[in-house]
Amino acid sequence: MEERLLVVDDEKDICDILKFNLENEGYIVDVANSGEEALKILSNVHNLIILDVMMNGISGFKMAEILREEGNYVPIIFLTAKNSENDLLTGFSLGADDYIAKPFSVKEVIARVKALIKRTSIIAQPAVTKWSFEGLNIDISASRVTIEDKEVSLTKKEFEILSLLTQASPKVLTRADILSSVWGENEYVLDRTVDVHITRIRKKLGEYGSMIVNRSGFGYYLNFNDKNENE
Repeated sequence: MEERLLVVDDEKDICDILKFNLENEGYIVDVANSGEEALKILSNVHNLIILDVMMNGISGFKMAEILREEGNYVPIIFLTAKNSENDLLTGFSLGADDYIAKPFSVKEVIARVKALIKRTSIIAQPAVTKWSFEGLNIDISASRVTIEDKEVSLTKKEFEILSLLTQASPKVLTRADILSSVWGENEYVLDRTVDVHITRIRKKLGEYGSMIVNRSGFGYYLNFNDKNENE
């Protein structure tokens, strides 16, 4: 089944460039020139949205907020000239999966689209976004992890890895799966990087860290049944 993308930008030239190049990669591409139009076009057949932030009418941030409030967690890549730290934080807090600054490289956009599509093919979009096990709570929609109501301070990459393992549980994810989903195919990162991040996550989770199980020769999975399991 071919993946279907929705490109949303009020600059027609940008939409035309992205549509042409993404279709050459085998994707089906729909285009909207405003947030209002995009909300009418968007349906459950779309696998990913490339969304401009600065648009007349409904901004990209506002559109993302509307979708998340409606419980729609379709992957979003923000495409924008706004690239300050505050803008990045705003985008990710609204549930963005990636953020590309203008002017952009078409090759970079394609690489990031492929990485996100691969990530969503590893795990189905979850019907729920909150998981609890004893005192541990993982809220993917809010990008928040707590233990006994106390916030666990995870970096963005650490949270993405934990989210991936949580949604895939009890499926085992290889290091390659995690690298492709979290870092993307356009970044050169060693397998050892995954192990280092897993070690940090386990340490921050304390007694719950052993829930992240390493199956030697296979990869990692999150075991919700017994936080003391060891392999």
